[in-house]
Amino acid sequence: MIYSKTEAIDRMNEWGTGGIPFLFLIDFEMKAIRLHRLDINTPADLHFSFHEDASDTSKDRHEYIFIKHPVSFSEYEKAFNQIQDEILAGNSFLLNLTFPTPIETNLTLEEIYRFSRAPYKILFENHFVCFSPESFITIRDGMITTSPMKGTINASMPGAEQLLLANAKETAEHHTVVDLLRNDLSRVAREVTVKRFRYLGKIETNNGAILQASSEITGKLPENYHCMLGSIVFAMLPAGSVSGAPKEKTLEIIRKTEKADRGYYTGICGIFDGRNLDSAVMIRMIEMNDGMMRFRSGGGITFLSNAREEFEELIEKVYVPLVYNH
Repeated sequence: MIYSKTEAIDRMNEWGTGGIPFLFLIDFEMKAIRLHRLDINTPADLHFSFHEDASDTSKDRHEYIFIKHPVSFSEYEKAFNQIQDEILAGNSFLLNLTFPTPIETNLTLEEIYRFSRAPYKILFENHFVCFSPESFITIRDGMITTSPMKGTINASMPGAEQLLLANAKETAEHHTVVDLLRNDLSRVAREVTVKRFRYLGKIETNNGAILQASSEITGKLPENYHCMLGSIVFAMLPAGSVSGAPKEKTLEIIRKTEKADRGYYTGICGIFDGRNLDSAVMIRMIEMNDGMMRFRSGGGITFLSNAREEFEELIEKVYVPLVYNH
């Protein structure tokens, strides 16, 4: 069943109050919201694995191909320049620009889901597979945490860790996202604190390892937070790390520049187990459209951004985190 934003907020608040476990899937535009009670049945076409080593390690896996067909640099640069004009006009400080990349692979969406290793995996049969490394919010014992991810580099580059941490553009971008998420969290929580700032994590992919920078921000929710789960989640949407700042004006620019809805890509998915909530930003996604697979990816644009570097980062993020080599 598809819910409107208002219906979804009411239902999530209701189920939170009753301690009823549920799964939620919220698209970027909040037009196709799916909610499913997990105490009744798990939807047959939705499969998910959060923080579980649920990848298939069987020995009968076949070799695979994975070929990217990214947008041309000239097309990317045109959109990049439009964003820079908006930034120079003062309409945005940071904007996450995304593009689809058609891919060729002999793997099915189901096989990618089975063989991938990621903190958050979700498969919507015949529609998409997502293997996200990025948490959106977690709620545990009255504490809410968000962990925005901004900053990527190929781990094989000499001095990759130092290069990423010393990069002026990446540093400014990360500061902006942390400020945005801290403000978002302050809408629903008090005593908001940045517990960890710009720590690095490594992700193994079929293209080799990459490093990504994240921060951890926490806050304390009201005692009756279970009754407000829907209100809390939607107060923070869309996720700041995949939109930009200031959020509302930046969203207008995204719609104008990207020219098509993102759908579930850069939306969120999550589960409430009756007591605690865990959720992810749906980045690293492969969608099936008209029999073709497309991988959506992007990156944050600031006034310090270089078009060629941003283009290469977009392509770098087109990967599958498979647990075996071909």
